[in-house]
Amino acid sequence: MKIIGDLEQLHITEPTAVAIGKFDGVHAGHRMLLDTVLTGKKRGLKTAVFTFEPSPTIVFGNGNGKILMTRMEKREMFEQMGIDYLVEYPLNARTASVEPQRFIRTYLVSAMNAKLIVAGKDLSYGDRGRGDFVLLNSLKDELGYETVMIEKICMDGEEISSSRIRALIEEGNVKLAQRYLGEPYFIRGTVVHGAQLGRNIGIPTVNLIPATEKLLPPFGVYYSEVLLDGIRYPGMTNIGRKPTVNQGKDITVETYLYDYSGNVYGKKIVVCLRSFRRKEQKFEDITQLKAQMQMDIEAGRQYFHL
Repeated sequence: MKIIGDLEQLHITEPTAVAIGKFDGVHAGHRMLLDTVLTGKKRGLKTAVFTFEPSPTIVFGNGNGKILMTRMEKREMFEQMGIDYLVEYPLNARTASVEPQRFIRTYLVSAMNAKLIVAGKDLSYGDRGRGDFVLLNSLKDELGYETVMIEKICMDGEEISSSRIRALIEEGNVKLAQRYLGEPYFIRGTVVHGAQLGRNIGIPTVNLIPATEKLLPPFGVYYSEVLLDGIRYPGMTNIGRKPTVNQGKDITVETYLYDYSGNVYGKKIVVCLRSFRRKEQKFEDITQLKAQMQMDIEAGRQYFHL
């Protein structure tokens, strides 16, 4: 997959099928959109995703600036799906003010050679977000492309959206968020050295430091699964600052893996959150902390039927 983040380098000569959107958290609606674009391969089209970096929620200060998927997480996902080109439109005050018709003509048609453009019903782009699907569709005959609009998908009587999923994560309801996403909410990172406390008390853990822009659920303990070296291991994950032993303020994602032994330092892992167990709490001493961790581990054995 070729990644293009510099508009001066955006010159795709091959005809493309383009998916356009923010893609913050790829839920069921996004997957339908991307699956539609991937059908373009059967017509000899190259597939492309046009998204915005940083996210509009960060640039325009909507919400808390946290996102469901980091740039690296999105890159890896699009590449795994088989996307040929990823355009990361550099979003700032100047590039966000482009007149909507010019946005279509200059970037989607001239620079990307789009022959099929797929987007959601709530698509917005250009100056003050005035560009929408109606405008995109109105220019298709003149500019020589087809359009496909993906309707909102409803589940349990509610529209699936990134904003709804963000609200669920902030509540700690990772179980329902998984239904909307079609997969567990995950945190990706590289295993780092911790304080070795878990190893010293006989409960070794793997640790990663989440990206600062990554939206995290409330601090606490979660039933989880960890993808490591292509294998999925059940685990128990603590997200937070470990108030009993940590004198600093670093947020860590610390996971006990069932039935695993080996050196994981420096390896990339994906921590998939399955369900909330309990809030993070401060214990009086290490003995109380160890006792609670042992209870958490036993609860995990029952949860995963180990």
